[in-house]
Amino acid sequence: MKSNMALFLIVLGAFVTGTAELVVGGILKMISDDLNVSIGAAGQLITAYSLAFAIGTPIVVSFTSRVPRKTLTIASLAVFIAGSLVAAVSTGYAVLLLSRAILGVSSGVFAVVAFSAAAKLVPPEQTGRAVGMVSFGVSFSTVVGVPLGVLVAGWWSWQAIFLLLAALSLVVLAAMIRLLPAIEGDANVPFKKQFAVLRNPVILSGLFLSFGFSTSSSLMNTYMVPFVQNVLGLKPAYLSALLLVIGAFGLAGSRAGGVGVDRWGSRRAVSFGMLASAASLLLLPALANALLPGVGLIAVWTFAMSLAIPAILTYFIQQAPQSSNLVLGLNTSVLHLGVAVGAAGGGAIADAADTVLYHPLAAGLIALAGFAAGLVSFSLGRRKGRHGLTANQEGAV
Repeated sequence: MKSNMALFLIVLGAFVTGTAELVVGGILKMISDDLNVSIGAAGQLITAYSLAFAIGTPIVVSFTSRVPRKTLTIASLAVFIAGSLVAAVSTGYAVLLLSRAILGVSSGVFAVVAFSAAAKLVPPEQTGRAVGMVSFGVSFSTVVGVPLGVLVAGWWSWQAIFLLLAALSLVVLAAMIRLLPAIEGDANVPFKKQFAVLRNPVILSGLFLSFGFSTSSSLMNTYMVPFVQNVLGLKPAYLSALLLVIGAFGLAGSRAGGVGVDRWGSRRAVSFGMLASAASLLLLPALANALLPGVGLIAVWTFAMSLAIPAILTYFIQQAPQSSNLVLGLNTSVLHLGVAVGAAGGGAIADAADTVLYHPLAAGLIALAGFAAGLVSFSLGRRKGRHGLTANQEGAV
């Protein structure tokens, strides 16, 4: 019972930190007008968050590998609260930019510890479900947290969003101090040896799988609204309803991914998610002006993409059980790098082709390339005849 409550608190924390990351995209115009900066400058708030998340997370996770997970979870959430309060009182661009960097690092560390801790709170046969629940919390922030945040900004101010996030996080923090059980950290290993895990081809090729997944997802997600409006012919009045439906498929995919991992294994779940994503994307350009079939394929893609997330995370936890926090931190950095590359690549394609018709095709091919890297990782893992890395193979991590 106590472990269930602890898992619920971790999921709630994932929802709060996920909302803080994603809500800025919906309030860029408000921030731009309020701080008297360009939309492009306001957009750099997202860049600052992603860079801090990608660069700072593995460094902090590595230096704190021996810290008990409860302590690190509480500490990262406390720093997140501080960053949210800085954002809430920001009256200038520089201070807000600093707050986004603080939020990026703290959210990144919390995410890594959350997935790892969730896996350790349950029996091994329920790891997928636990990881899927945390992923569900992040997905729920997209469907519910971001729209509510935009509404709050419209009613009061964009600063009020971060004040509310800080308040909610404080409640979660207090509950975690009381209810989160002690969870051990990673093995006691010198800092220099920790990154030796990157020399393992199973992990390295798995990171290329993650990069392909996130690049493909970002390329399509960034330009999905122009695609459904300009290519499929969706009227703007129905856009909110479509996003709500797609978000529901994403939530279902996150849940199915966790259950699928426990039932069929992480490799099969990853394979299904990646192949279904690629197939849906590759078929989309053929459905130009076919609104309902096109929306149906986008829903299938969203479900498959969301299913793959907990499967990929569980795969890394299983392959590097003694250094799961470090590997998850590196994977998180790779995912954010893929997001940046996918968005930039999508912009280049749009400029070159003067259309978004071919974005699903490009995203589908990238997903297939990522899946190919995953097959290499799976094959190498089987060849070594093990379910996880030994201490020596992990660089004694």
